[in-house]
Amino acid sequence: MEDPVPKTDKLPHRRAIYLLPNLLTTMALFAGFFAIISAIKGDFVAAAVAVFVAMVFDGLDGRVARMTNTQSAFGVQYDSLADIVSFGVAPALVVFLWALESIEGRWGMLGAFVYMLSAAIRLARFNVQVEMADKRFFIGLASPAAAAVLMGMVWVLETRDVDVAPLTGWIWVLIVTIGLLMVSSFPYYSFKTLSPRLKVSFFSIPIMVLVFVLAMWDFAMTIWLLFTAYAFSAPLWVLWRRGVRLFVRS
Repeated sequence: MEDPVPKTDKLPHRRAIYLLPNLLTTMALFAGFFAIISAIKGDFVAAAVAVFVAMVFDGLDGRVARMTNTQSAFGVQYDSLADIVSFGVAPALVVFLWALESIEGRWGMLGAFVYMLSAAIRLARFNVQVEMADKRFFIGLASPAAAAVLMGMVWVLETRDVDVAPLTGWIWVLIVTIGLLMVSSFPYYSFKTLSPRLKVSFFSIPIMVLVFVLAMWDFAMTIWLLFTAYAFSAPLWVLWRRGVRLFVRS
Protein backbone atom coordinates (compact mmCIF):
# COMPACT_ATOMS: atom_id res chain seq x y z
CA MET A 1 0.00 0.00 0.00
CA GLU A 2 1.09 3.51 -0.61
CA ASP A 3 2.05 5.35 2.56
CA PRO A 4 1.83 9.07 3.16
CA VAL A 5 5.26 10.65 2.83
CA PRO A 6 6.49 14.18 3.31
CA LYS A 7 6.66 16.51 0.34
CA THR A 8 9.71 15.75 -1.73
CA ASP A 9 10.88 19.37 -1.66
CA LYS A 10 11.10 19.18 2.12
CA LEU A 11 13.20 16.05 2.17
CA PRO A 12 16.97 16.39 2.37
CA HIS A 13 18.88 15.74 -0.85
CA ARG A 14 21.91 13.54 -0.36
CA ARG A 15 24.54 12.17 -2.68
CA ALA A 16 24.16 8.72 -1.10
CA ILE A 17 20.98 6.70 -0.57
CA TYR A 18 19.77 4.71 2.41
CA LEU A 19 20.30 0.99 1.95
CA LEU A 20 17.49 -0.79 3.79
CA PRO A 21 14.30 0.96 2.57
CA ASN A 22 15.59 1.20 -1.01
CA LEU A 23 16.64 -2.45 -0.90
CA LEU A 24 13.07 -3.38 0.03
CA THR A 25 11.77 -1.23 -2.82
CA THR A 26 14.20 -2.98 -5.16
CA MET A 27 12.86 -6.36 -4.02
CA ALA A 28 9.31 -5.18 -4.77
CA LEU A 29 10.44 -4.03 -8.20
CA PHE A 30 12.19 -7.34 -8.85
CA ALA A 31 9.05 -9.25 -7.85
CA GLY A 32 7.06 -7.23 -10.40
CA PHE A 33 9.69 -7.91 -13.04
CA PHE A 34 9.64 -11.61 -12.15
CA ALA A 35 5.85 -11.61 -12.59
CA ILE A 36 6.24 -10.22 -16.10
CA ILE A 37 8.85 -12.82 -17.06
CA SER A 38 6.73 -15.63 -15.58
CA ALA A 39 3.66 -14.50 -17.52
CA ILE A 40 5.64 -14.42 -20.78
CA LYS A 41 6.74 -18.01 -20.07
CA GLY A 42 3.13 -19.02 -19.36
CA ASP A 43 3.54 -19.63 -15.61
CA PHE A 44 0.64 -17.51 -14.46
CA VAL A 45 0.44 -18.87 -10.91
CA ALA A 46 4.06 -17.83 -10.28
CA ALA A 47 3.30 -14.45 -11.86
CA ALA A 48 0.30 -13.87 -9.58
CA VAL A 49 2.19 -14.93 -6.45
CA ALA A 50 5.10 -12.67 -7.40
CA VAL A 51 2.81 -9.62 -7.41
CA PHE A 52 1.62 -10.52 -3.90
CA VAL A 53 5.28 -10.80 -2.83
CA ALA A 54 5.80 -7.32 -4.28
CA MET A 55 2.92 -6.11 -2.09
CA VAL A 56 4.70 -7.39 1.01
CA PHE A 57 7.94 -5.59 0.20
CA ASP A 58 6.02 -2.45 -0.84
CA GLY A 59 4.27 -2.43 2.51
CA LEU A 60 7.57 -2.72 4.34
CA ASP A 61 9.74 -0.11 2.63
CA GLY A 62 7.81 2.97 3.70
CA ARG A 63 7.32 1.73 7.24
CA VAL A 64 10.97 0.84 7.62
CA ALA A 65 11.98 4.26 6.29
CA ARG A 66 9.80 6.03 8.87
CA MET A 67 10.83 3.76 11.74
CA THR A 68 14.53 4.27 11.00
CA ASN A 69 14.17 7.93 9.96
CA THR A 70 15.67 7.15 6.56
CA GLN A 71 13.13 8.91 4.35
CA SER A 72 14.49 10.67 1.28
CA ALA A 73 13.30 12.36 -1.89
CA PHE A 74 14.99 9.61 -3.89
CA GLY A 75 13.11 6.93 -1.94
CA VAL A 76 9.76 8.59 -2.59
CA GLN A 77 10.28 8.71 -6.35
CA TYR A 78 11.87 5.26 -6.50
CA ASP A 79 8.91 3.74 -4.65
CA SER A 80 6.42 5.28 -7.09
CA LEU A 81 8.35 4.00 -10.11
CA ALA A 82 8.53 0.53 -8.59
CA ASP A 83 4.78 0.58 -7.90
CA ILE A 84 3.87 1.37 -11.50
CA VAL A 85 5.86 -1.67 -12.62
CA SER A 86 4.72 -4.10 -9.92
CA PHE A 87 1.07 -3.01 -9.62
CA GLY A 88 0.44 -1.39 -12.99
CA VAL A 89 2.43 -2.95 -15.83
CA ALA A 90 2.82 -6.44 -14.35
CA PRO A 91 -0.89 -7.14 -13.55
CA ALA A 92 -2.00 -5.66 -16.88
CA LEU A 93 0.42 -7.85 -18.83
CA VAL A 94 -0.35 -10.96 -16.79
CA VAL A 95 -4.12 -10.66 -17.34
CA PHE A 96 -3.64 -9.81 -21.02
CA LEU A 97 -1.47 -12.86 -21.72
CA TRP A 98 -3.63 -15.06 -19.50
CA ALA A 99 -7.08 -14.24 -20.92
CA LEU A 100 -7.49 -11.01 -22.88
CA GLU A 101 -5.13 -11.85 -25.73
CA SER A 102 -7.77 -14.18 -27.17
CA ILE A 103 -10.35 -11.38 -27.58
CA GLU A 104 -10.88 -10.44 -31.22
CA GLY A 105 -9.55 -7.11 -32.36
CA ARG A 106 -7.67 -4.91 -29.94
CA TRP A 107 -10.24 -4.86 -27.15
CA GLY A 108 -8.10 -7.08 -24.94
CA MET A 109 -5.10 -4.80 -25.29
CA LEU A 110 -7.32 -1.77 -24.66
CA GLY A 111 -8.67 -3.25 -21.43
CA ALA A 112 -5.19 -3.99 -20.13
CA PHE A 113 -4.02 -0.50 -21.12
CA VAL A 114 -6.93 1.17 -19.30
CA TYR A 115 -5.87 -0.60 -16.13
CA MET A 116 -2.18 0.30 -16.55
CA LEU A 117 -3.02 3.93 -17.35
CA SER A 118 -5.30 4.16 -14.33
CA ALA A 119 -2.55 2.81 -12.08
CA ALA A 120 -0.14 5.47 -13.37
CA ILE A 121 -2.69 8.26 -12.86
CA ARG A 122 -3.56 6.90 -9.40
CA LEU A 123 0.06 6.96 -8.27
CA ALA A 124 0.70 10.43 -9.71
CA ARG A 125 -2.41 11.80 -8.02
CA PHE A 126 -1.42 10.21 -4.73
CA ASN A 127 2.00 11.88 -4.82
CA VAL A 128 0.64 15.37 -5.41
CA GLN A 129 -2.22 15.07 -2.89
CA VAL A 130 -0.39 13.29 -0.08
CA GLU A 131 -0.09 16.40 2.13
CA MET A 132 -3.77 17.32 1.73
CA ALA A 133 -5.26 13.82 2.05
CA ASP A 134 -6.82 12.38 5.20
CA LYS A 135 -4.46 9.62 6.32
CA ARG A 136 -7.43 7.48 7.35
CA PHE A 137 -8.60 7.13 3.75
CA PHE A 138 -7.29 6.62 0.25
CA ILE A 139 -9.01 8.56 -2.53
CA GLY A 140 -9.58 5.85 -5.08
CA LEU A 141 -8.57 2.21 -4.82
CA ALA A 142 -4.87 1.83 -3.98
CA SER A 143 -2.85 0.20 -6.77
CA PRO A 144 -1.60 -2.76 -4.66
CA ALA A 145 -5.18 -3.63 -3.70
CA ALA A 146 -6.26 -3.31 -7.33
CA ALA A 147 -3.46 -5.63 -8.40
CA ALA A 148 -4.46 -8.10 -5.66
CA VAL A 149 -7.98 -8.39 -7.06
CA LEU A 150 -6.69 -9.31 -10.53
CA MET A 151 -3.83 -11.53 -9.39
CA GLY A 152 -6.08 -13.28 -6.87
CA MET A 153 -8.43 -14.13 -9.73
CA VAL A 154 -5.58 -15.50 -11.83
CA TRP A 155 -4.21 -17.50 -8.91
CA VAL A 156 -7.58 -19.06 -8.02
CA LEU A 157 -8.72 -19.93 -11.53
CA GLU A 158 -5.32 -21.23 -12.65
CA THR A 159 -4.92 -23.55 -9.67
CA ARG A 160 -8.38 -24.96 -10.41
CA ASP A 161 -7.65 -25.44 -14.13
CA VAL A 162 -10.69 -23.35 -15.07
CA ASP A 163 -11.14 -22.69 -18.78
CA VAL A 164 -11.12 -18.89 -18.98
CA ALA A 165 -12.16 -18.72 -22.64
CA PRO A 166 -15.89 -18.36 -21.82
CA LEU A 167 -15.04 -15.79 -19.12
CA THR A 168 -12.94 -13.37 -21.17
CA GLY A 169 -15.78 -10.85 -21.45
CA TRP A 170 -16.27 -10.75 -17.68
CA ILE A 171 -12.52 -10.56 -17.12
CA TRP A 172 -12.34 -7.57 -19.48
CA VAL A 173 -15.14 -5.84 -17.57
CA LEU A 174 -13.39 -6.56 -14.26
CA ILE A 175 -9.98 -5.22 -15.27
CA VAL A 176 -11.51 -2.02 -16.66
CA THR A 177 -13.73 -1.59 -13.60
CA ILE A 178 -10.81 -2.06 -11.20
CA GLY A 179 -8.82 0.46 -13.24
CA LEU A 180 -11.61 3.03 -13.04
CA LEU A 181 -11.95 2.48 -9.29
CA MET A 182 -8.29 3.50 -8.91
CA VAL A 183 -8.96 6.91 -10.46
CA SER A 184 -12.36 7.34 -8.80
CA SER A 185 -13.07 9.65 -5.87
CA PHE A 186 -14.45 6.88 -3.65
CA PRO A 187 -12.94 6.92 -0.14
CA TYR A 188 -11.24 3.67 0.90
CA TYR A 189 -10.25 3.05 4.49
CA SER A 190 -6.45 2.91 4.66
CA PHE A 191 -6.11 0.86 7.89
CA LYS A 192 -3.29 3.21 8.92
CA THR A 193 -5.03 4.20 12.15
CA LEU A 194 -5.16 0.63 13.42
CA SER A 195 -3.18 0.04 16.60
CA PRO A 196 -2.81 -2.76 19.16
CA ARG A 197 -4.93 -0.67 21.55
CA LEU A 198 -7.85 -0.37 19.12
CA LYS A 199 -11.14 -1.47 20.65
CA VAL A 200 -13.49 -3.66 18.60
CA SER A 201 -16.84 -5.28 19.25
CA PHE A 202 -17.16 -8.88 20.40
CA PHE A 203 -18.72 -9.66 17.02
CA SER A 204 -15.33 -9.01 15.38
CA ILE A 205 -13.74 -12.02 17.09
CA PRO A 206 -15.78 -14.75 15.35
CA ILE A 207 -15.35 -12.92 12.03
CA MET A 208 -11.56 -12.97 12.41
CA VAL A 209 -11.68 -16.64 13.37
CA LEU A 210 -13.79 -17.37 10.28
CA VAL A 211 -11.32 -15.56 8.04
CA PHE A 212 -8.44 -17.50 9.59
CA VAL A 213 -10.23 -20.83 9.05
CA LEU A 214 -11.00 -19.93 5.44
CA ALA A 215 -7.38 -18.94 4.86
CA MET A 216 -6.22 -22.30 6.22
CA TRP A 217 -8.71 -24.07 3.96
CA ASP A 218 -8.00 -22.10 0.75
CA PHE A 219 -5.51 -19.26 1.08
CA ALA A 220 -5.72 -18.03 -2.54
CA MET A 221 -9.53 -17.90 -2.52
CA THR A 222 -9.60 -16.11 0.84
CA ILE A 223 -7.13 -13.45 -0.29
CA TRP A 224 -9.04 -12.91 -3.54
CA LEU A 225 -12.41 -12.59 -1.79
CA LEU A 226 -11.04 -10.19 0.83
CA PHE A 227 -9.47 -7.83 -1.70
CA THR A 228 -12.49 -8.05 -4.02
CA ALA A 229 -14.80 -7.16 -1.14
CA TYR A 230 -12.51 -4.27 -0.23
CA ALA A 231 -12.41 -3.01 -3.83
CA PHE A 232 -16.18 -2.82 -4.12
CA SER A 233 -16.87 -1.78 -0.53
CA ALA A 234 -16.43 1.95 -1.15
CA PRO A 235 -18.79 2.33 -4.14
CA LEU A 236 -21.37 0.09 -2.48
CA TRP A 237 -21.17 2.14 0.73
CA VAL A 238 -21.58 5.40 -1.18
CA LEU A 239 -24.57 4.02 -3.10
CA TRP A 240 -26.10 2.72 0.13
CA ARG A 241 -25.77 6.10 1.83
CA ARG A 242 -27.27 7.93 -1.14
CA GLY A 243 -30.13 5.43 -1.25
CA VAL A 244 -30.83 5.94 2.45
CA ARG A 245 -30.81 9.73 2.04
CA LEU A 246 -33.25 9.55 -0.87
CA PHE A 247 -35.52 7.23 1.12
CA VAL A 248 -35.48 9.57 4.12
CA ARG A 249 -36.23 12.62 1.98
CA SER A 250 -39.13 10.88 0.25
